[in-house]
Amino acid sequence: MEGAEIDYAAMFQALPGMVALLTPELAYADVNEEFLRLSGRTREELIGHYLFDVFPDNPNDPAATGARNLRASLVRVLETGERDAMALQRYDVESTERPGTWTERYWSPVNAPVLGPDGRVVLIVHRVEEVTELIKARGGPEGTRARVLEAELYTRARELQEVNERLRKAHAREREVALALQEAMLPAPRPVGHHRAAVRYRPAVGSLNVCGDWYDLVDLPGDRIGVAVGDVVGHGLGAACVMGLLRSALSAASLVADGPAQALDVLGLYARSVDGAANTTAVETHIDWDAHTIAYSSAGHPPPALLHTDGSVEFLDQATDPPLGARPEPVPRPQAAVAFTEGDTLVLYTDGLVERRREDIDTGLARLADSLSRHRELAPEALADALLHALLPLGGATDDTALVIVRL
Repeated sequence: MEGAEIDYAAMFQALPGMVALLTPELAYADVNEEFLRLSGRTREELIGHYLFDVFPDNPNDPAATGARNLRASLVRVLETGERDAMALQRYDVESTERPGTWTERYWSPVNAPVLGPDGRVVLIVHRVEEVTELIKARGGPEGTRARVLEAELYTRARELQEVNERLRKAHAREREVALALQEAMLPAPRPVGHHRAAVRYRPAVGSLNVCGDWYDLVDLPGDRIGVAVGDVVGHGLGAACVMGLLRSALSAASLVADGPAQALDVLGLYARSVDGAANTTAVETHIDWDAHTIAYSSAGHPPPALLHTDGSVEFLDQATDPPLGARPEPVPRPQAAVAFTEGDTLVLYTDGLVERRREDIDTGLARLADSLSRHRELAPEALADALLHALLPLGGATDDTALVIVRL
């Protein structure tokens, strides 16, 4: 084959076993010949159609869970970008020749992501091995024992699925409580003096991923404001509670500190007394309109972006230190300052906006800079919406996102 070009389309059709390509909307993009043969469906009945319209659960079996389990697996692949191998599934199939007649079928599915250049899932490889004949096999004592064992395994799998469903519902309730607490503790959007600002918070997709992201804006003496964002390590209700404590503490420290570095020093000392606050990241900025400067300090957080009126973007990364509590003994944090001109825009955010699995952080920062430059003419509210639309995955991010935009 040296020097010969491989015909991947022909190879896909010749693959042994049932293989389908699904879009992120879970519609069939392509299937191989074996999939057509064993599913009993034509290409026209599959391509472009939603998977669960073609293969719904058996309505005559109230305990049928095949479609629900398969959907959960596919959603996990979309959210995590990771391969998902499923347990043995009973998933009955309706006869195309005798509508309303369902055949008992058993399947062993594996779902794997195909990632695009931006790290997003663009296709799902859905490979299925039918094991119906193996499950139903009889013939002598060995076959009988195998049949009994498979039945017991199937029963245990059903019980495990029921436990997982109860856990899912419990986590969903925790997510609702955590979100309500988080929204109650985050400051409502409000004017900052006579300056224009926009804030956004987008929770992570999935019941387990409510995090401790926060933002804060506080009026300081003179024509100054403090703007901060932070991210607590961990998930759920505990992270939301820690977030509220740290946000309030940093807001109070900003009012009396000499600058953002000292405010983070105070926050670091306070964090040592709060369970779950270790390794929190935060960045604090003080904007001075009289001096046209931004003083800033970062505790392990992604750098703020300063969008200039000419479309260039400057990342404020000259005063970065480890996260809160990362050092055994407190050390004064660094502080830097940068000048701005009227019409520039300051953007603070948490890592959910720029970080993606298996992708270097510099790629996400470059994507942010490009989007800021392209949308530099927009007002803060419109710019915030444009950034979220351009940078967050279509199905939602697997990490929370907080975003603050201030027009200088």
